[in-house]
Amino acid sequence: MSANDFRGQTGAQLNDQLVQLKKEAFNLRFQKATGQLENTKRVREVRRDIARIMTVLGEQTRADAAGARS
Repeated sequence: MSANDFRGQTGAQLNDQLVQLKKEAFNLRFQKATGQLENTKRVREVRRDIARIMTVLGEQTRADAAGARS
C-alpha cells in the first residue's frame, strides 16, 4: 500500500494494521530461520508498510499537536 492509502485511515485503524503487520513480520522471520520462507519479497514489503504506517501516525500526531497549540 502507499502512504496516501494509509493517510485516509484513522489512528485506530492504523494501529490495528501495525499490530497485524508486526505479527506477520515475526512469522516471516521464523519461516526464514527454518528455511520455509517461499516469498522473500514479502519480508521487504511488510517492513516498508510498517515504516509507512509509523510515518503517517507521526504526521497525524504532529498535526494534532499543532492544532492544539492554535
